[in-house]
Amino acid sequence: MPADHPAVYPVSLVIAGQPCLVVGGGRVASRKIEGLAHADAHVTVVAPKVDPAIGGVASERHVAIEHRPYQRGEAANYRLVITATGLPEVDAAVVADAKAAGVWVNSADDPAHCTFLLPAIHRDGAVTIAVSTGGASPALAIWLRRKIADTIGDQLGELAEVLADARREVRASGRSTESIDWHAILAGPLVELIQADHLADARRLLHHLVARPS
Repeated sequence: MPADHPAVYPVSLVIAGQPCLVVGGGRVASRKIEGLAHADAHVTVVAPKVDPAIGGVASERHVAIEHRPYQRGEAANYRLVITATGLPEVDAAVVADAKAAGVWVNSADDPAHCTFLLPAIHRDGAVTIAVSTGGASPALAIWLRRKIADTIGDQLGELAEVLADARREVRASGRSTESIDWHAILAGPLVELIQADHLADARRLLHHLVARPS
């Protein structure tokens, strides 16, 4: 694989309450800030000028805006850093500071210098679907995300919630959740019931399927 598109190790980071830095205040930075804020991170935005959309996110989430240039070394104060200024010298400085401090850093449109990449994401409740091309083509990742979302439809979140309740029921009965053939359950009528918005019927069916044999 080319050096500028390295193999990646997909993870889902739990960053709720963690200090994260976004350097830049344009539209690209706005999308990054929205994603971090959705994950309940405590975000600091550093930029001389900030897109109005960022102000809207800041009013609803844990987002602090500092209208100033980036200061060398400050990336070390955060758990995760994203730089999206569009200014190569600034972005390079942020990346260098973050790497020196052992902080994970993403530089927009510069995968060769990132220590993590941001996938295209589709969310539905507790379900998150992420698509990455390793930085080769963000447009392709977005296209694939839309195709997947259109194919699977809505109500994945409800399905996840119903399954989570069933797993809790199994554990409460003293059994391992590994004792249930979840793949067979998902291959049955459960998904169709959820998609038809018959949640009560879906819960009754799932309760029956995971109940301890008599």
